Amino acid sequence: MTGNQPDVLAEGLDVVFCGINPAATAVAAGHNFSHRNNRFWAVLCLAGFTDTQLRPDDEHQLLQFGCGITAVVARPTRRGSQISAQEFRQARAGFEAKIRRWQPQTVAFLGKRALAAMTGTSGIEWGPQPTGFAGTDAWVLPNPSGLNRGFTGDALVCAYTQLRLTVAGPRASSPAHGHRQVDKPQTSTSGTSARYALTSSTHEDGLAKEYDHGTS
Repeated sequence: MTGNQPDVLAEGLDVVFCGINPAATAVAAGHNFSHRNNRFWAVLCLAGFTDTQLRPDDEHQLLQFGCGITAVVARPTRRGSQISAQEFRQARAGFEAKIRRWQPQTVAFLGKRALAAMTGTSGIEWGPQPTGFAGTDAWVLPNPSGLNRGFTGDALVCAYTQLRLTVAGPRASSPAHGHRQVDKPQTSTSGTSARYALTSSTHEDGLAKEYDHGTS
């Protein structure tokens, strides 16, 4: 992983966005979510997490807004599908220790696969998770990868906005996170909660098709 450090972390962040693993494109660029088709930085801005759209090489500025980035598995791949359920399970102890070390208010998994594999849980829903993870609140958000064609930009912004409104409380207005916006941005949610506004394409067997990667 020469030239790439996927962790953008500090103690007590409001949200740590957690990808599956570093994408090969991120390793090559040396920055997270650096692929030109990835919607991560645009969605964060539109959802109100940042007051301007950051670039991949500005990723450490995300800490000023109370947010961070990490990944469950350290091994980079071209596609998230190349990480097996067994590899997620093997990574759990180290990943859980990392989350307990930095103690964010919320860990937001980008896609369902990693959390489902680590916890052995089926039927995970989008949005807040009832049991949390590693002593902190847990959410599942759709991955913003350009490969995740089942989710529109509006659906992504809706889901991320719901999380942002949940964490935009007293901790978000602390001096360390003074740049944080707490006003709701204009999005095409039509008053519907993010969990139910999300739509996805399906396989022939009716299961949701989830094209997700980590920090591509």
